[in-house]
This record gives sequence, C-alpha cells and structure tokens, in this order.
Amino acid sequence: MAYNETLANRVREIIADAGEENVEEKTMFGGLCFMVNNKICVAVKKDSMLVRLNPNLYEQALEKEGVTPMARQGTGMKGYIFVSDEFLQTQPDLQYWVKLALQFNPIAKASKK
Repeated sequence: MAYNETLANRVREIIADAGEENVEEKTMFGGLCFMVNNKICVAVKKDSMLVRLNPNLYEQALEKEGVTPMARQGTGMKGYIFVSDEFLQTQPDLQYWVKLALQFNPIAKASKK
C-alpha cells in the first residue's frame, strides 16, 4: 500500500507537537490512518490526505481549493474531506487541516468496532 511517507512524517510531527498521546497508526483508506483516542483523525494517501472535521465546517471546507468530499456510494460523507497534497506543501497549510481534525477529535464519535 503506497502512501506519501514524507507527508505522513510531517503529520506525525504535528500530532506529536500538539501533545496527543493516544495515537495509533493503521493502514486503511488506501493509506496510513492516524487514529487519535481510538477515532479516525487524518489519513495520508499517495496524493491526498483524508481529514475528519466538524460536520458544521464541511460545506465551508469544500469551498477551499484542493478539497473534495469523501463519497460513499456517490454521496458525500459530511465531516470527511480529501485535501490534495498539492495544497499541503507549506507547514501552515498542513497544520491548518491537521489542527481542524485534532480540534474535532474530542467530540467526534468513536468508530464502530
């Protein structure tokens, strides 16, 4: 399973700098998923990053350049977006998306086992 290892390392550093302790890395979604407190937070793929964010910010996020919805059976999954790695090149841009995911994580519902 190929994913952008450089991007994964950058994400790993941001999560560590945020002081998150309960972080697990799993292969899923065709890439490397960072689970924080047993919840999906972000996932790094070959040319994009999946971001789990507050559903109230979903529509606003879709207006940003390089953002596409995560779709299941043709329907967008509110609260999950993909950001093209082309728009994650600078540290502030990457931090913006990872921090949005980390801010939502404490109130996000845990994934079903």
